[in-house]
Amino acid sequence: MSEKKKMKSEASSSSNSNNSADSEVVDVGLRRSSCGYCKSGGSSSISHGLWARSLAVDDYQALLDRGWRRSGCFLYKPEMEKTCCPSYTIRLKASDFGPSKEQRRVLKRMQRFLDGTLDKSSDHLLDATDTSSDSQTTTSSQSRSLAATKSLTGNLEEKYKTEPLIPHMESEIDKAVHVCIESGELSSDFQFPKASLKKVAPAKRKLSTDGSEDLLFTSSISFQIAATLRRQRKDVEHEKSSELGAGERGQAADTPKVIAKKLATHLNCLAESLGLLVRACNGHINFYSSESRVEKDATVSNHNESKKFSSTALENPELKRRRFEVRLKGSSFDPEEYSLYRRYQIRVHNDSPDEVTESSYRRFLVDTPLIFVPPSGDLTVPPCGFGSFHQQYLIDGRLVAVGVIDILPKCLSSKYLFWDPDLAFLSLGKYSALQEIRWVTQNQVYCPSLQYYYLGYYIHSCSKMRYKAAYRPSELLCPLRYQWVPLDVVKPLLDRKPYMVLSDFATQNGEPLPPSTLENCEEQNDEQHFHRSNDIFVGEDEEMDEFNYEDSDDELLAENSDIQLPNVEDRDVGSILIGLKEVHLRYKDLRQAFGSSERRYMETQLHRYMRAVGAELSERMVYSLS
Repeated sequence: MSEKKKMKSEASSSSNSNNSADSEVVDVGLRRSSCGYCKSGGSSSISHGLWARSLAVDDYQALLDRGWRRSGCFLYKPEMEKTCCPSYTIRLKASDFGPSKEQRRVLKRMQRFLDGTLDKSSDHLLDATDTSSDSQTTTSSQSRSLAATKSLTGNLEEKYKTEPLIPHMESEIDKAVHVCIESGELSSDFQFPKASLKKVAPAKRKLSTDGSEDLLFTSSISFQIAATLRRQRKDVEHEKSSELGAGERGQAADTPKVIAKKLATHLNCLAESLGLLVRACNGHINFYSSESRVEKDATVSNHNESKKFSSTALENPELKRRRFEVRLKGSSFDPEEYSLYRRYQIRVHNDSPDEVTESSYRRFLVDTPLIFVPPSGDLTVPPCGFGSFHQQYLIDGRLVAVGVIDILPKCLSSKYLFWDPDLAFLSLGKYSALQEIRWVTQNQVYCPSLQYYYLGYYIHSCSKMRYKAAYRPSELLCPLRYQWVPLDVVKPLLDRKPYMVLSDFATQNGEPLPPSTLENCEEQNDEQHFHRSNDIFVGEDEEMDEFNYEDSDDELLAENSDIQLPNVEDRDVGSILIGLKEVHLRYKDLRQAFGSSERRYMETQLHRYMRAVGAELSERMVYSLS
């Protein structure tokens, strides 16, 4: 066999044996962006990036354990020795967790709110550093608390004050009109007007017939559609009496009352997603609040608390005056979630309304490269499966918080949380973190490998990110040897220097280093910044969502000549799996296809990629060139 035929045969064999690879990535290389933490003049964050077209959960778990994180389909890993704010991966073994005094207070506060026994005017709602939950309040603190808290069952227009709710609902009404046209319920021969929706002023509201629902919005589109049909029919000449009779029947079927009933039927799903009720009333399409109905019909989906949380009595439905529910759903776009996210970003993070778009939300929190793994029932996969999920928190049927999480073979990885700004006094960020830790402990029964809770990155040099140290006992990932080191052990060292090879200092003369003395300070930092970031475990994801790169890969490497790339002779990259369109080949089977200069450039890129993801993953994931 000739050398050419032999190489072709080996390439074909390699391709066939590796076509089953699940993960496919595009190497973005090194990039510099402005720092999202210190934001000081001239500071920058340097990261290695990958764009994931698909990603197996086992591979993402391995990437997490090498310091990677994801934002949508973009994966990134800080170049720790070069970035201005070194970011250490932090995790917690859920079964070892013991809630602090402040964390227990958060649980009790939520329970009192659900019971209806929470005194909203007390100091501890706004001053979380006050350890006395029964402290007396002053007149000024009462006014501050009352100004910051609103009734959960208050006017819904306050809830949607900063959201594009009405345009969204108008668009959905227009879609319902098109559905009626496609189904033949409305004539397709006419161009109907766009829907308009009006908010009903409180003074002009009328309760529904049973007095339990409050009218919030109304649309008169049915009258406009009926008027359009009447005008068009005046120009139509009917030659036969039977045709005239049919026309009369058509006119009777297209009255505003009939049209409104047809449209209301197709708008039920929209109304339910917004916590509203829709009814046709004398030709109008009316949207009512459904608080009373939810109060009556909602069911509680809480599981039993673990022993460490039993003091909160969350499972006793008799104590609840408000209904609490947690729902876990696969990552997908939900208009109600987006509406809550938009309010959160605008009111909590002061984002411009123009910046908080549906497309950016989808890229950041909905899009995911993770390949869903369904439950197997054999103690290897939890009942929900592995993949990307949104964990919804509802009170009286109303969405109040959403945790964006990844559930992987070893961990629940917390990515982002957004919540209702009107309920800031409940510390929903802290509460959701405790719920996620509890979820891990509960699901170990179904999947014993699922033991850890990953909180994203810990940035010791950034005071706003130190709150993660309050979840103890946590570990940090050594950025060089990828060993896990107790945070309490290395925290004193990070006080002196922000970047360290942690595994070098995990022990000293065979004895653990003394724990940090900053325990009291961490609780204070936790409280001071929680209401703004509210336990957003991945502030880095928010900043890394859309990179504004200042330098290309080549420019960055030229400028930072002390970033030492491995020599091509240091390690063989021949086993790296390369993707070419529909074919997957080992690099060793492609090496001869490149000229000498192209080969050296290619192997330099592959060495850097191997250094970033590790030899094992580089041979398992597909390095895409197409």
